[in-house]
Amino acid sequence: MDRQHIERINRLTAISRERALTTEEQAEREMLRKNYIAAFRSQMRAQLDNTVVEYPDGTRESFRDAGRRNGGKKNDG
Repeated sequence: MDRQHIERINRLTAISRERALTTEEQAEREMLRKNYIAAFRSQMRAQLDNTVVEYPDGTRESFRDAGRRNGGKKNDG
């Protein structure tokens, strides 16, 4: 999502504090927000897919595999 879309979301939010948004403005803001959230989630998934957990014994595994194997926690025992 580019900066212009984020600025438009912020502008529509500011307008909504001054007056009621028109139906078209509400629909635009909702669409922009959904696109923003989708882009954020996509970027977060990509970041997690490229994250590696390194354990004290030197072994490494992908973040997602570590979470699945250990139920989200490293078992120290």
